[in-house]
Amino acid sequence: MANGTGRIDKREALGRTLLFSGLGNEEVGELADRASERHLAKGDILFVAGEEACGLFVVVRGAIRAFRGGDGREQVIHVERAGSTIAEVATFDDGSYPATAAADEDSTVLFIDKQDFRQFLLDHPSVALSALKLLARRLRHHAELVEALSLREVGQRLARFLLAEARANGSRTERGLQVEINLSNQQIASHVGTVREVISRTLKRIEHDGLIEIDGRRLTIPDETSLETFGREHGPT
Repeated sequence: MANGTGRIDKREALGRTLLFSGLGNEEVGELADRASERHLAKGDILFVAGEEACGLFVVVRGAIRAFRGGDGREQVIHVERAGSTIAEVATFDDGSYPATAAADEDSTVLFIDKQDFRQFLLDHPSVALSALKLLARRLRHHAELVEALSLREVGQRLARFLLAEARANGSRTERGLQVEINLSNQQIASHVGTVREVISRTLKRIEHDGLIEIDGRRLTIPDETSLETFGREHGPT
C-alpha cells in the first residue's frame, strides 16, 4: 500500500474499495488527485456524531470504529478496515455525521471532499451504482443490528459476535475453531450493546454450557453449529 518512500499509493488504495474498484487507471488517478492523507494514532477521533459532514473517507490501513454513545455506554455500529469507505450517507444527504468514528489502532485514511465526490459521481455515473450497492449493504447491516439489539438476549448477541470474530480471524484446529480475542470485555460490550459486567457473567455462562472454551485471550469453539444455533435463538432483552 505504501511505496518505497513510505507514502501512500492513493490509486491502489482507492482501487481496492467497492466504490471505485470498477474504474480505469485514468479515472482512479483523477480521484486520487483530489484525495488527501490523514494519519490517526490509536484512539484518535476522525469525526463526531452531529458534526457537519465534510466528505468521504477511505481506510488505507488500520481500523476505524463507528459508534454511538451516551450515559457512559457505547454501541459499535461497524468497524471498517483497509479497502472500506466510511461516511458515505452523510456525504449524500447534506446532513451531519450520524455516528462518531475513532481509530481502533494506528490508521491511515484518505479524505475526499463531498463536493469533489459528488462531481466525480456526475462525471462517472457507474460509480453511483456502486454507491447504491454499498448503501444497501449498510442498510441491511443496520437492520440486522436493530433486530439483534431488540429481539435477542445478550447471550445470543455475544455468541453471534464471537462466532463472526472466529470465522473472520481464527483458524480451525483439532479442538475446534480457535481465535485470539484481543478485545477487552468493555470493548466486546460495546459491540453487543451491553456493559462489561454483563459480558463477564455471560462468557462464564456459555463457557459452562460447553459452547466455548477460554484460555487467557484464546477462545475455542468446539462445535460451530451449536454456537450458531444458540445465537439464533430469540428471547426478551
